[in-house]
Amino acid sequence: MNTEEREVFHFLQSWGTDFINAAEIARRAGTKKKFHEDPNWAKPVLMVMVERGILESDSNGRYRIKPIPKKNKHNRWVAPDIAKILKEGGVEVEGSGEIGPDEYYDQL
Repeated sequence: MNTEEREVFHFLQSWGTDFINAAEIARRAGTKKKFHEDPNWAKPVLMVMVERGILESDSNGRYRIKPIPKKNKHNRWVAPDIAKILKEGGVEVEGSGEIGPDEYYDQL
């Protein structure tokens, strides 16, 4: 990843799995000077990151880091509150798509 992609990646990493719109990313991921010179500087970077599979977007044009896909064939969705109760009881339940380490996304 280049420096602009890394800035976007680290900004979105702080938001977890929440979707953030492109204008907010451009405003907060880079410097104030970069945003005032070109308010749309992040849009081409976001598109490249979506093509590479690092980010995903929704129908409203918002972006987030793409969660790591699960390899389990028998996936079952468990509500977060139920998963917490099971985890406290010692039962291992996989979460619903968590963000992986930086090394995973550097490979994409």
